[in-house]
Amino acid sequence: MDALKLLKDDHTEVKKMLKELDETTERAEKTRAEGFAKLADMLLVHETIEEEILYPALKAFAKTKDIALEAYEEHHVVDIVMAEINDTPVEDETWAAKFTVAKENLEHHIEEEEGEMFKQARQVMDETELNELGDRMVARKQQLRAG
Repeated sequence: MDALKLLKDDHTEVKKMLKELDETTERAEKTRAEGFAKLADMLLVHETIEEEILYPALKAFAKTKDIALEAYEEHHVVDIVMAEINDTPVEDETWAAKFTVAKENLEHHIEEEEGEMFKQARQVMDETELNELGDRMVARKQQLRAG
């Protein structure tokens, strides 16, 4: 499994979840709560496989080191906002504003990864290396979902 295709598939699912949550209203408390929990779980697994497998591989190359370091920091910012959203009742008027900030950060991060990072990754790693990373990511995802 190509690591970048795996991540792109995750990104597609995250963007779909973001759109669905963004379209909810304050009255959709159950939908918001369940959707946010599902999004948070997915992001946790996705971030983990990127931070444990992809980013360290990219840090090994001068050409991709800076973008990998930046990606770690973008994850950190999203984690802070996600924690705040988690601590905010879905019916609170600030929930939607916090969610919008998280959504914008996530969309920016996805755009940067799929554009610049993935392009550079394909320049420094060959198909075999990307498939090996992808296989490791699939195994780690299964491990995280099981545990």
